[in-house]
Amino acid sequence: MANQKLTAEEIHTALVELNSDASQDWVIEDGKLSKTFKFKNFQQAFGFMTTCALYAERKNHHPEWSNVYNRVDVQLVSHDVSGLSVKDFDLAKKMDEFAGSIA
Repeated sequence: MANQKLTAEEIHTALVELNSDASQDWVIEDGKLSKTFKFKNFQQAFGFMTTCALYAERKNHHPEWSNVYNRVDVQLVSHDVSGLSVKDFDLAKKMDEFAGSIA
């Protein structure tokens, strides 16, 4: 199945589902699925990025992100469809799982 751009209604539904855990705070900014992750230190932030990078490479879906010390700012968008797709929400969910496993 080809990657397809989600409709506004599909995006809303997927965002509500993604944020169903009270600790989640994904938002749509400039047409991208965005979140800031904060960790105890640089080592945890970098470990998170490494784990995410390995997963993203396997899925051939790469985040736009930046890191400053303990903070990782993430933006997800599917450039091949010029918008948000299921791939973005799947990667976001995985990133939440990875962040939650860092102690």
